[in-house]
Amino acid sequence: MKYFLAGIILLAVAAAACNTPGTPATTTPFSVVEATIPEMQKAMLDGRTSSRHVVEQYLQRIALYNSKFNAVITVNPKALEEADRLDQEHKAGKIRGPLHGIPIALKDNILTTDIRTTGGAIAFEDLMPPYDATLAKNLRDAGAVIIAKTTLTELANFIAAGMPGNYNAVTGYAFNPYDPRRDPRPATADGRPVLNTGGSSSGAGTAANFWAANVGTETSGSILSPSNQNMLAGIKPTVGRISRYGVIPITADQDTAGPMAKSVTDAAILFGALEGPSPDPHDPATKACQAPPNRDYTPFLKRDGLKGARIGIPRANYYDRITPPGEKEPRGGLNEAQAKSMAEAIEVLKKEGAIVVDADIPSVVDPDPKNNFLLWGSCGGPNDVRGKDLNCSYALKYGMKRDFNAFLASLGASAPVKTLSELRAFNTAHANRNAIKYGQANLDVSDEMDLEKDRARWQADREKDIRLAATHGIDEVLKAQKLDALLFPGASGAGIAAKPGYPTVIVPFGLFVPMPPLPGGPGPAPAPYPDGFKLAAAPYGVSFTGTACSEPRLIELAYSFEQATKRRVSPPSAP
Repeated sequence: MKYFLAGIILLAVAAAACNTPGTPATTTPFSVVEATIPEMQKAMLDGRTSSRHVVEQYLQRIALYNSKFNAVITVNPKALEEADRLDQEHKAGKIRGPLHGIPIALKDNILTTDIRTTGGAIAFEDLMPPYDATLAKNLRDAGAVIIAKTTLTELANFIAAGMPGNYNAVTGYAFNPYDPRRDPRPATADGRPVLNTGGSSSGAGTAANFWAANVGTETSGSILSPSNQNMLAGIKPTVGRISRYGVIPITADQDTAGPMAKSVTDAAILFGALEGPSPDPHDPATKACQAPPNRDYTPFLKRDGLKGARIGIPRANYYDRITPPGEKEPRGGLNEAQAKSMAEAIEVLKKEGAIVVDADIPSVVDPDPKNNFLLWGSCGGPNDVRGKDLNCSYALKYGMKRDFNAFLASLGASAPVKTLSELRAFNTAHANRNAIKYGQANLDVSDEMDLEKDRARWQADREKDIRLAATHGIDEVLKAQKLDALLFPGASGAGIAAKPGYPTVIVPFGLFVPMPPLPGGPGPAPAPYPDGFKLAAAPYGVSFTGTACSEPRLIELAYSFEQATKRRVSPPSAP
């Protein structure tokens, strides 16, 4: 079964012209552009709009701008029907909550029985799943309209080393609304965007007002990075806050879903709807944290949330360059524009009454190579095949084979392939459709895992991940300095927080022309841009990271910072 995006949108808008049971009681115009979820709810309560009219506006924007951004893989063909049903409930006095009638998009690795779920992979192009993801059910129970599935990096970016963010074989590249041009440099002129959309969860559609907010997933950076790159507020939760059942996995050790929105308020509202009312029997990790009463995070939206808070600044590596033990060249640090932006952010913290403390992460500055986080990466790609993988963690490549095969089994007869090995063979057989445009080295090194014989190595590596990132890392510095949170530039703290599954809330802040990366980064130095080609200003946020289950406090801090700064601006390419 094939789905043609433009055709679905045209049918939906045509239907809107013929059937409008949710006609507002007043002709006062309401625009969805940059509207918040509370503003939409108030407009519906006041009779100025309806869920149908909100959905219609978003569908029209998708039809107008998606060819520029490629942010959508599939539009829900029944979105207007769902909106009509919710409008009828609204008229009958049944309002399910703050998401009632609000259009939300899902990353296309989240299963829905009525909208195909592709994962961006040719093998899954026509998959109509046999069950809904738990989080999708939670959203619908909360009254949300699932309007579309978003573009993503194929299978959440564990296909190949070097695959550009937000590329997949089903729809190609997605583009950032803050600079939706292709990269003109010969070495990277394969169609990719000049400004990365960040991570594998597209935030482009939320930034461009295609829907109110979206649900992303993260293993290491794929909520925080696209939120950073698209000037969004995002919540990367503690692993287990939100059920992963029905989400195409990389590894249950680190995978989580989370909200991405234009404001901390909207993200907090969506976050509460995603969290289940009780632990999910399909996901034991959902017992990890206690939800607030009624799963309502809005009481933590406190304007004075920063007053008296102790915020740590992990300068080594994240702000300042550092030479790890045994290496000759420094790495990490901020360029001039980033450093200026973060210095300004720190001054905001102080002005709002926070106590700011320099707080290097112990495992980042540890002189013993065996205890240094910077010298302990994750195995993946052609350089980390068996026999060459002694100094990296098995967590991702072992977890991928274990959890992906279990996920395929859950699909039963609907599964297009039955194992990771079959997927690799399928990709090779369909290379002419760009199924392996960038290879599949990550899948290769994952499939070489023996789940029985390699279990002890995985367990040891998992324990080291947690020791370096949490016990001797985030937790140690939080406890020693009595901190509420660490402040990271942009999404730079995603990697260390991902290992133990710790939460982070990111807030929009900076907007400046990107500068070349500092030397010492991974891979060769990027080529210069052609003469006369000028980069546009790119977003750059700030992140608050804490220990397990600290989302309520992080939301307080992030909301207070957001309200003190209010730096988000909408992308000029999608007025």
